[in-house]
Formats: sequence, C-alpha cells, structure tokens
Amino acid sequence: MSLGKVQSLVVLNLSNNNLTGKVPPSLGDCSSLEVLDLGSNNFFGIVPVSLGTLPLSFRNLSNLETIDIGNNGFSGSIPPWLTDGFAHLRILRLRSNAFSGGLPHELSKLNALQVLDLARNNLDGNIIPPSLGHLKAIVDERKKNKYLRYGGFEDVYKVYYEESLVVTTKGQSLVYTKTLSFVTSIDLSDNNFTGNLPKEITKLSGLVVLNLSRNHITGQIPEGMSNLHQLSSLDLSHNQLSGMIPSSLASLSFLGYLDLSNHNFSGVIPYTGHMTTFDESCYVGNPGLCGPPLLVKCPNDVYPSHDHNKGQNNEDANDDRLIDKWFYLSLGLGFAAGILIPYLIFSIKRSWGGVYFAIVDQVVYKILRLW
Repeated sequence: MSLGKVQSLVVLNLSNNNLTGKVPPSLGDCSSLEVLDLGSNNFFGIVPVSLGTLPLSFRNLSNLETIDIGNNGFSGSIPPWLTDGFAHLRILRLRSNAFSGGLPHELSKLNALQVLDLARNNLDGNIIPPSLGHLKAIVDERKKNKYLRYGGFEDVYKVYYEESLVVTTKGQSLVYTKTLSFVTSIDLSDNNFTGNLPKEITKLSGLVVLNLSRNHITGQIPEGMSNLHQLSSLDLSHNQLSGMIPSSLASLSFLGYLDLSNHNFSGVIPYTGHMTTFDESCYVGNPGLCGPPLLVKCPNDVYPSHDHNKGQNNEDANDDRLIDKWFYLSLGLGFAAGILIPYLIFSIKRSWGGVYFAIVDQVVYKILRLW
C-alpha cells in the first residue's frame, strides 16, 4: 500500500531502523502529516522534490511541525521548499548527512522554528546569514512550556505520540521530551562555514544552545552576545576567531557550558563575574591569551578587565598606609604617656607613689591567690 494513500496519517516515525533506498515520492500526498521522523536509517539520494514541489505537495505538507531526516546518507543542497510554506515547523534536523551548499537566506521565514540542527554535513558559505537574526521563535524568550504530543484519538486507549529529540548541548547528547518546547537550539557544527559572526545573531534573546564549532569562522565575538540572556551552552571551538574575548560574556548568568578553545584569541581573559566558573580547558589552544584561569601571566601582571577599579584601588591603598602610620604613632605616644605621666606625678608627690604601689601589690596578691 502506498503511504500517500493514508490521508489521515499524522505521525510517521520510522527512525532507528535499517531502512535503505530512497524515500518514496508519494509521501508528499500525506496532507495531514505533522511529524516526519526518518532519522538514523540508511536512506540515500537527494531529498524527493515531491515533498515540496509547487503547487500541490508543497501545500499538502504545510502542517508539518517536525522534520527529522538526520543520520542518513542524503546529499545535495538543502531543499528550497524548507524555507517557505511551513508556518508550524518547529524542529528541522538534517544532522549527519552529506548536504552541501549554503544556508538558504529564506530560513527566517520559518517563524515557528526553535531547533535548527544541520551539524556534520558538507555545508559551506557564510556561517549564519543575517536573516537568521529574525527567527521569531528564537528571538522571543520562552516562558511557557507546551507539552508536545500528537494524535490522541478519542478511543478507549487515547494513544498519543510523545515528541522527543536528542540535542547536543553542554558537550553531550541529551534527550528532551516534556520540556522540549523550552529548547531553542542552533547547531551548525562540523561543516565548512566561513565568514564572520554577524551582529544579527545577538538578536536571538531566547536562544539556549549555540554550537558553531569545527568550522572556519573568522573575525571577533560580537560584544552584544550578552543579549542572549537564556544562553546555557556556547561552543565556538576549533575556528579562527581572533581579538579579545568580550568582557560582557560575564553577565550570561545561565551559561553552564563554554568552549572557546583553539582560536587566535589574544589579551586578558575577562575572569570576572560568571566567567570565574569556567576552568582553563575552555581557553586552551589560544597562545595569545593570558591571565586566570590560565597559568600564563600577563605582561607586568596588568589585567585590563579590572582597570576600571585601578584608580580606586590605589586610593584605598594610600588611605590604608596613612591609617597604619597614624595608628602606630598614636600607640607609641600612648605608651610613652602611660610611663612618663605617673613618673612625673610620683616625683612631685612621693606619698602618692607609696599609696599607688600598695594598691598594685594588693591586686597582684589577690590574683595569685585565685590561681
């Protein structure tokens, strides 16, 4: 039976099997399909054009929310049909295939897209088109969880399909289910992307995971990266970034994983605020970096990240030295006065001296008796 004839099909999950061959073109006729998961198989060839060819099959699949064809052998460029007509698409996972070419600039039209995983392909061109800074679902910070499940036909069993997704974050692969709607992720690692990081990426305030490692990215980290208030995992390792590490990264209080290793960064590490929670492994492979947590000392032990306090620190040090001088001077004067004043008085009135020392003898005698 042809899959295209199953008009009521909502979820098609054939993942983690040993299926081979090409995806049948008739799949484009499943007009009710919301989840398409063909991940971790042995499919090959170019993604069937029938999945998005105008006018009929493109419009018929407009209900798709998840497209997962990762871990297969698909090749060719990213299909242009992915960039238009999918108002509800939340998850696009093409990971670990052989896709080539650049990122379509029209990806910003996917207003509901929250997970973009294109890692481990042969993609090239600019790392992130400026248009990606307008992904609405990632620009907005997510504050409400939505349990993602499909089906639920009104029968005695009330069977649901629970959406789950493996996300590479914090250096490991984690499976998300009930909290998946909170996950916003862009993973373009292990490709051949070039160019600078565009400032538009700093508009993605709701981004939780950003992995651009193992590419050929140049330029500097935008100062506005501190605008990514919900960023939990940042991996930019194994690229060709240069310049100083922005001190503004210290304000990313949710950041639990950071990897800036193997670049051309230089200058002092901004080891302040939240940045003090990361060890030297985050910065290895940057010969020009110095200062904590690295063992490499900066020239003259000057740390620019603290320069704004330098003047105040010098004033405080001068004040402390002045206080110390007055303290010891006062102590010396007091000690001298304690000796000289009784001596002068007793020299004038010897009878007072006798009374004074008699009292001292009585006090000492009582103390010794107590012992």
